[in-house]
Amino acid sequence: MRSEALTRRAEAPHSQPGSVPMLTRWRRRYDLDGYLFLAPDLLGTLVFAVGPVVAALGLGLFAWDVLTPPRFVGLANYRQLLFDDPVFRQVLLNTTAYVLGTVPLRTLLALLLAIALNQQIRGLSWFRAAFFLPTITSAVAAAVVWRWIYEPNFGLLNSVLYAIGVDHPPTWISSATWAMPSLILLGIWQGLGFQMVIFLAGLQAIPSHLYEAAAIDGATWWARFRYITVPLISPTTFFVLVISVIGSYQVFDQAFILTEGGPGYATTTLVYYIYNFAFQFFKMGYAAAIAWVLFAIIFVLTVLQFRLQARWVHYD
Repeated sequence: MRSEALTRRAEAPHSQPGSVPMLTRWRRRYDLDGYLFLAPDLLGTLVFAVGPVVAALGLGLFAWDVLTPPRFVGLANYRQLLFDDPVFRQVLLNTTAYVLGTVPLRTLLALLLAIALNQQIRGLSWFRAAFFLPTITSAVAAAVVWRWIYEPNFGLLNSVLYAIGVDHPPTWISSATWAMPSLILLGIWQGLGFQMVIFLAGLQAIPSHLYEAAAIDGATWWARFRYITVPLISPTTFFVLVISVIGSYQVFDQAFILTEGGPGYATTTLVYYIYNFAFQFFKMGYAAAIAWVLFAIIFVLTVLQFRLQARWVHYD
């Protein structure tokens, strides 16, 4: 009886109308402290990320040259972009060709390189650092170096080709045919190390006893790769493909420094096209419209990748 009375007395304050338990007040204070710590980051996101996105959406409905007040034109920018701008279609094809040339090959090479560097070999850390170095190298510095490599007359690449007997090597970034493959090669080299590190993390998460059991059963290297590595690494591969497609559609610095979008429009990408209209021609509304078309393309492709992942990504 005494224990029951003590229990009722302890529960009484919680059942009284209008009373706030101490634990609840502490939790509210704890949540408030968390929101206060997050406030600077949330405010920065609203001001520097969400705000410009919303502003660009509205700016796409105006004609504005920075010097005069904006003039509302409705969907005229989008209509001109999609139906009356043949250069935009070529730029879109250029960017898609860059994505298709860079993403599959770089992903495959990164996976194979990660498998090779996942072995116990001498100097492993040095090899990993060497392949990761292009990722942390300034994109501007890398493009300047590759511009010298591609130089038709005294560049490193053509000097090697001349040495092995090639009389008429390509002019690379000076050729409308070879300029885009030159950008693709640079993009593969520059992003290979980053994807290699991601694949390395995925490979090291695979239990080693699966490979040991397969080896005991007599499975070859190819069988272990096909039936163990590929399925278990599929979530990592999916992540790499998503970020690669998003990043490749936003390529800018290589085209800006290496080729300046040329020759002609052979290497003009969507982001470089946006830069031209915004900061060269001062057509801010048209540039905003291009940016939102680029966003729509990336959004659709990302959603499509997420829809298709159920067919080949294995999370269990």
